[in-house]
Amino acid sequence: MSVVEELAKLNELKQSGAVSEEEYARLKKALLERAEQSAPPPPPPGVPPAARPAAALDVNQWGMFIHLAQLCGFLVPVAGWVVPLVLWLLKKDESPILDRHGRIVMNWLLTELILIIVAIPLCFVIVGIPLLVAVSIAGVVLPIIGGVKASSGVVWPYPVAFRFFAV
Repeated sequence: MSVVEELAKLNELKQSGAVSEEEYARLKKALLERAEQSAPPPPPPGVPPAARPAAALDVNQWGMFIHLAQLCGFLVPVAGWVVPLVLWLLKKDESPILDRHGRIVMNWLLTELILIIVAIPLCFVIVGIPLLVAVSIAGVVLPIIGGVKASSGVVWPYPVAFRFFAV
């Protein structure tokens, strides 16, 4: 039964005299408080973005931006590291979900840095070349997957990233 139906039923009970004025006020207050506390369930995965609340869309968009900002490094070399960090630091206090997205991206960036530092000397023994290729491919694919998942409201930790920050 919806809140509107329960309020109508409670009003009928008051009108018929089954409930006193004080009881009516107390029950109505309890009913409205319970309705405010119960958050609407999240939309199923197939629900289009137009049917989602605006706040969820904003968080999802910022999460997507944090992930995809890593690709700025293809335009300006250091921007792929600085832009996601700045976005995360600006938005982490607004939502715990954005904080998680930022931690996931920072975990990946640190992992990527470590793997590149290890792979460069290994290039002299040929092992580092496939490692650099794999890190480069993952550096493009993982942020895109993370951005797509973030835009649909999913927090997806990169599977190969070391956990420097708890997610």
